[in-house]
Amino acid sequence: MDAEDRRRGMLERVRSTGSVDVVRLAEEFAVSRETVRRDLNVLEDHGLVRRRHGGVHPVAGAAFETALATRAMQWAPEKTRIAAAAAELLNGAETVFIDEGFTPQLIAEALPRDRPLTIVTPSLAVVSALATSAQIDVLLLGGRVRQNAMATGDHWAVRMLSDFVIDLAYLDAHGISRTYGLTTPDPAVGQVKAQAVRAARRRVFAGVHTTFGPASFCRFGDVSDLEAIVTGTGLPVAEAHRYQLLGPKVIRV
Repeated sequence: MDAEDRRRGMLERVRSTGSVDVVRLAEEFAVSRETVRRDLNVLEDHGLVRRRHGGVHPVAGAAFETALATRAMQWAPEKTRIAAAAAELLNGAETVFIDEGFTPQLIAEALPRDRPLTIVTPSLAVVSALATSAQIDVLLLGGRVRQNAMATGDHWAVRMLSDFVIDLAYLDAHGISRTYGLTTPDPAVGQVKAQAVRAARRRVFAGVHTTFGPASFCRFGDVSDLEAIVTGTGLPVAEAHRYQLLGPKVIRV
């Protein structure tokens, strides 16, 4: 196996597992740890992986959108804590946009069932989580269903959202950056998210610490658009403070 094939294999391994360490990669590809580190340096220079806290993590880019099933396996305990904390920010909201993605799905599952709510979402998983709740009305946005994400998109969804005024939007992103804001790889998905930002009176971003820093292809919102950011303690306190200076309250759980 030449270096290019090995690096491609390492990238596929990191993306499929969500996190892996140097020792395991060295064993799997039968090379030295020094070789693994050199390969990872190349991948990191190309913005494809990030090394943090002793592990190697994938970075979503313009050509990489992880499947919902894969995202469900990555950082699951952290996402569960984040979702519970985000759901507590519901307050008096009656109409709520819930984005596509596994963390938004967990937020949907954490919402109270004992009060009337109207949920607007492109996510089939969110519909499945809430459709049987007697006091919750669920509006599924129309459009093409993307099988990787199990969510609708395109101009049909944007057109539906343009007719709504929403109390609170729970937003997901492939990357959040103090420079580039909230980003996602797919332009059609970005349009839906951008319309949700415009339609909502309040906006909350919920995401794991690894989403902070990377910038993907399509920008759909600014950090200053957000009322709050909910993330894990893996985001350093100093970095959380830098985001908070841009406007939103940053909650680390």
